Amino acid sequence: MRLFPALSLSAALALASAAPALSLDRRVTIINNTGFTIVRFYGSNTGSDSWQEDILGQDVLPSGSSVVINFDDATGYCMFDFRAEFEDGDVLERGGVNVCETATFTYE
Repeated sequence: MRLFPALSLSAALALASAAPALSLDRRVTIINNTGFTIVRFYGSNTGSDSWQEDILGQDVLPSGSSVVINFDDATGYCMFDFRAEFEDGDVLERGGVNVCETATFTYE
């Protein structure tokens, strides 16, 4: 009978230590200070083989503007790769952005 309370305590401790990783805030404010409009923006977890879909969709991000993006894709990943495509055709990629620790990401 003593085995079950010990297992319950172990399970509770394991869940308590895992909960913070699952509940991390993955919202990042993307700021565009480049002088050019971002016409497409992608953010894919580093475990992905593709850029997925354009997060902005039909919207754009003009220079001097910002948008808050929630990168919580239910995978538990914190590391994401970003790709911004601009109206003039330029592309900026940044790999390994920790969205669990980064609240603001600025393109300049």
